[in-house]
Amino acid sequence: MAKVLTPRSENYAQWYNDLVIKAGLAENSVVRGCMVIKPYGYAIWEKMQRVLDDMFKETGHQNAYFPLFIPKSFFSKEADHVEGFAKECAVVTHYRLKNNPDGKGVVVDPDAKLEEEYIVRPTSETIIWNSYRDWIQSHRDLPIKINQWANVVRWEMRTRLFLRTSEFLWQEGHTAHATREEAIEEAETMLKVYAGFAEKYMAMPVLQGYKTASERFAGAEETLTIEALMQDGKALQSGTSHFLGQNFARVFDVKFQNKEGKEEFVWATSWGVSTRLMGALIMSHSDDNGLVLPPKLAPVQVVIVPIYKKEEELRQIVDQADKIALALKKQGVSVKVDDDDKHKPGWKFAQYELQGVPVRLAIGPRDMQNGTVELARRDTLTKELLPVEGIENHITELLDDIQNSIYQKALNFRKENTHTVDTYDEFKKVLNEKGGFILAHWDGTDETEEKIKQETKATIRCIPIDSNPEPGKCMVTGKPSRQRVVFAVSY
Repeated sequence: MAKVLTPRSENYAQWYNDLVIKAGLAENSVVRGCMVIKPYGYAIWEKMQRVLDDMFKETGHQNAYFPLFIPKSFFSKEADHVEGFAKECAVVTHYRLKNNPDGKGVVVDPDAKLEEEYIVRPTSETIIWNSYRDWIQSHRDLPIKINQWANVVRWEMRTRLFLRTSEFLWQEGHTAHATREEAIEEAETMLKVYAGFAEKYMAMPVLQGYKTASERFAGAEETLTIEALMQDGKALQSGTSHFLGQNFARVFDVKFQNKEGKEEFVWATSWGVSTRLMGALIMSHSDDNGLVLPPKLAPVQVVIVPIYKKEEELRQIVDQADKIALALKKQGVSVKVDDDDKHKPGWKFAQYELQGVPVRLAIGPRDMQNGTVELARRDTLTKELLPVEGIENHITELLDDIQNSIYQKALNFRKENTHTVDTYDEFKKVLNEKGGFILAHWDGTDETEEKIKQETKATIRCIPIDSNPEPGKCMVTGKPSRQRVVFAVSY
């Protein structure tokens, strides 16, 4: 069967790669480090995109689009920002090809060198803030809340489908505000939007918190993050929101006249999630049989498979399947009737299990006689025989139950794999033997953070947003610590 996957317990990384490819989500491109997102994978991304886009618009944001190419001089203006991306930038130096003089293919025309090189966008702060300079003069022009759906390029040497590729798809929000407080509130609001999406739609519990200074986005004053725990005990940063202060406004001279008539620099945020969420979705829920998709993001929520031996049985069974499908569609459920005769029912069952379709119905001649249908849940792999009458209402309720069940399973896993330690020896022991999230005290210094990273490979995933922090002593130095922070080995 095409569905055979390497077991997670044998080789988690290979299991992940097998699943992405064999479930038809994506494949490696001939372009090194890039991927081809296949229709089924893109259908899941589209559902994510649609939900997030609605959430952004509900919070007052508008979509726009800015150029893929950014003048090199723009990056030179913000030292911290360019340092953060310098090693990952793809650079355009020429604008034309010509036929090779020896008649073999084409070559870059040496006479077509650009006066100034362009950077293929790794992120868009610089090009967007150059535009904001023209858009903003008065406090009446603020706030500006723009989101962009786009692709970006960050030249990666070690890649993995969805998790880390040289080109990936994402959204990036860029907002401008009149006050520091308003910008901070925006950054916090968007983190809550991401967390809400992760938990309500992806069924993936996340921790919310601040990044340490060494882990902040290049050019940000503060970076907020949502962190999820994958089934192999590693953390995955799943979305970030940045308070940029006035850094980009100063660099690009974006000022506004306040209500008192005085000139001030604008306050900024940026925030984004990417196709990395696809990797998070896969690794949060899936098993050795294939994908396990939360119903809210499944391209097909219910598949109906007719089972028959004689051609004369097929039409009657398909008619019944079509009636069920119509009733489900009226309830807002996405459903597919698979009457394709290229494959037998057993192959189809395995394929839809591999692709994570939440509910599978099977109807055969005996079901037609008895007025029943066989229902299989993907999340629990359980089956039951149910009356066909009213099946659409049962399935609607069942999809909600599956969504909640998948979330609860992931939440229980995180609870079981979150550990509190007080000493460095205990920290290293738990990290090596159990993995997961580790809550420990840290003295707040870059030196201690780097020491832990070098000696254990674990990083501080976030400083939790905690209204009642527990003070203590750093597990390494014994110095005072305001609160416990979250450590993990990460992707």
